[in-house]
Amino acid sequence: MAKGYVYLVGAGPGDPKLLTIKGAECLARADVVVYDRLVSKELLKYARPECEMIYAGKSPEGHTLTQDEINKVLVRKALEGKVVTRLKGGDPFVFGRGGEEAEALVEAGVPFEIVPGITSAIAAPAYAGIPVTHRDYTSSFTVITGHEKPSKESSAISWESLAKSQSTLVFLMGMENLGFITTKLREHGLPPETPVALIHWGTWPEQRVLTGRLDDISELARRQEFTNPTVIVVGKVVALRDTLQWVERKPLYGKKIIVTRARHQASELSKVLAELGAEPLEFPVIRIAEPTNPEMLQQAVATVKQFSWLIFTSVNGVEAFFAEMEKQQMDIRELAGIQIAAIGPATRKALESKGLRVTFVPEEFRAERVAEGLKDYVRPGQKVLLPRAEEAREILPETLRSWGVEVEVVPAYKTVLEDVDKQKLQRLLKSKAIYAVTFTSSSTVRNFWQLLDGDLGLLERVKCVSIGPITTATAEQLGLKIHREAREYTIQGLVEALLQEVAG
Repeated sequence: MAKGYVYLVGAGPGDPKLLTIKGAECLARADVVVYDRLVSKELLKYARPECEMIYAGKSPEGHTLTQDEINKVLVRKALEGKVVTRLKGGDPFVFGRGGEEAEALVEAGVPFEIVPGITSAIAAPAYAGIPVTHRDYTSSFTVITGHEKPSKESSAISWESLAKSQSTLVFLMGMENLGFITTKLREHGLPPETPVALIHWGTWPEQRVLTGRLDDISELARRQEFTNPTVIVVGKVVALRDTLQWVERKPLYGKKIIVTRARHQASELSKVLAELGAEPLEFPVIRIAEPTNPEMLQQAVATVKQFSWLIFTSVNGVEAFFAEMEKQQMDIRELAGIQIAAIGPATRKALESKGLRVTFVPEEFRAERVAEGLKDYVRPGQKVLLPRAEEAREILPETLRSWGVEVEVVPAYKTVLEDVDKQKLQRLLKSKAIYAVTFTSSSTVRNFWQLLDGDLGLLERVKCVSIGPITTATAEQLGLKIHREAREYTIQGLVEALLQEVAG
């Protein structure tokens, strides 16, 4: 059997967007991924669904696999002819034991490649607003392991050189030895007032920063219960944090927000929330499924030329309709002469992406306003096709029929309860760590409510934010308090509502 190949990939410091393009490519090629504790699980999405995942995390409590066992796994999987991506936090060669893994591969005759990653030694300070070099403060920085034990007979670290270097000193994974580190630096001449910063979970949503002096940082860390993973920065540049900190100034910084949209749609909202500093937690409580009677959509699409209007009330309706057209080997030329209406900008955008021009979009994005606005367009006797959710309200077709319009309502899809880890969701809510839950439809409200098992007390300190009045009404009927409702019934409107809630 042909030998495989191993990529030793640096995953970066935590923020999944700090993975390199090449690192993502290596994950996409992998038959096997061996990953560490300090690797964002978001990165595993780059791998193929059939890829074998092997967790090799190490923590103070113990190691899932020893380093020797990790080396053997890499060799064994490669000798089976597989492409292996070894995903390591930070950079593989910066205290990552990548050198040892590479040596094991050389000894076994396994071809490999090193893919550097962004080390936390520079990324964590950067996310804390601390430049490791600055022309007014220091021209160099030194990265030092924090693992050396106080009981070690001879240190590989020259404390005297460090103390006299005037470099920024960056210690990795040194919290257990913080007192020893600060004592050694002071003993060798570093002034006790030297600024120190501790950056816990740097670049992650959980990032916390504590600043102090060489002579008091240990006590401050004890009071604040700082533990690893923490980057320790010592030097004058720490003083720049007050001016340059930027992560904490994001409007949603540190806020955990539950996203309930369907899995394939959640990323849009999650991306915006993350950019604003929040930690989005995706619990997609709905799944878009085929309608109970798909034959109705099939027939409507097959005879679409008989209609004067097509009215779409959701992006899901657009996708379902055009998926059926594709199944029937039809293209947009079949829609020539048919007027098209969309309930809002997202639906319009989905239609325009198909190469269609939308005749009408209401100023307010709900069924009532669609009906009111269409009165100037649709004429009695015209035939209208309305492909929509199976469980949608009747206000739009009923209004159109009252004007003498012939309306054919066709279920294009239905929403069903997604398989969600209910216990995990309830644990998160019980922890009081959740700031807000976002609801984008009545279906998300109803399904989320089911997952609470009737315990509305789980939402006692949680802000519930709704995309619009219909969703709000559903929530209130079920006993959920909506703290803020979007003025514009769109994802951007929902985000604006969250920002308003935070601002008070």
